[in-house]
Amino acid sequence: MTTLVFSQLLNGLQYGVLLFLLAAGLTLVFGIMSFVNLAHGSLYMLGAYFAALTFKNTDSLTLAFFAAIFGSIAVGVILERLAVSRLYSRDHLDHVLVTFGMVLFFNEMVQILWGTQPYFLPVPAWLDSTVSIFGMNYPAYRFAIIVVGLLVAVGAHAVINKTRLGMLIRAGSVNPKMVGALGVNIKFLNALLFGLGAALAGLAGVMASPILSIQSGMGDPVLITTLVVIVIGGIGSVSGAFYAALIVGVVDTLGRAFLPMILREFMARDIANAAGPAIASMLIYVLMAVVLALRPQGLFGARR
Repeated sequence: MTTLVFSQLLNGLQYGVLLFLLAAGLTLVFGIMSFVNLAHGSLYMLGAYFAALTFKNTDSLTLAFFAAIFGSIAVGVILERLAVSRLYSRDHLDHVLVTFGMVLFFNEMVQILWGTQPYFLPVPAWLDSTVSIFGMNYPAYRFAIIVVGLLVAVGAHAVINKTRLGMLIRAGSVNPKMVGALGVNIKFLNALLFGLGAALAGLAGVMASPILSIQSGMGDPVLITTLVVIVIGGIGSVSGAFYAALIVGVVDTLGRAFLPMILREFMARDIANAAGPAIASMLIYVLMAVVLALRPQGLFGARR
């Protein structure tokens, strides 16, 4: 039982860091630029497709990795220049309508270009093994996802809090007109942030590809969970997104693994097996509701 609990904790941690890769990029755009980007999940999906198609034509996982990141950056920058930059001064409802239209467009586009059959990306040969963690064997690739997520978290914290770029980002989120008046190119800064968010979405897409099928619409469910992470962590807080992503990942994973087992102690097995997954799927939304009721600014968000 101890081994099962520990393995599920690691699975929750792995899921959490994947959510953080998406949440970090989205919170930069949503929390700092005040732009509601529902198309962020589409950038995650495109990153996975770029990786799969590059591998299909080159048999190189290294090229697939870089294709996912730089392809997502290219798409993100193009979207920012052509559409998003025109919407910064508009109402959030306009952001939602336009980016929701982008979601529909990209989902249909990948079906037209690459069909409806799912693609798959293999695990790198040097990670197709297990590692021993406190005497328990755990898939090396899933452990690598955890390590990459933690490195990104440390890097994001350092950039936001320890560099001049981070200072400009934080200042621009509070008073962009004043920052612009001091000679900072706000348009370039916004494009840089949007491109950075797209890069993190592409990274999440390529990291998730060996454990998930790559298909049209794959970014929609994970976007909803990512928005839950941002709300729980606190809008605009990258560190809050990290902690909230870990909490959501662990709660969701443990709930799906153990809630049916717990319910079997109180009700018939077939009813518990049906009710357990349904209730488990609602746990993160119940958690979000409780957080909003007790701390509307999020667990790690600052009062404004």
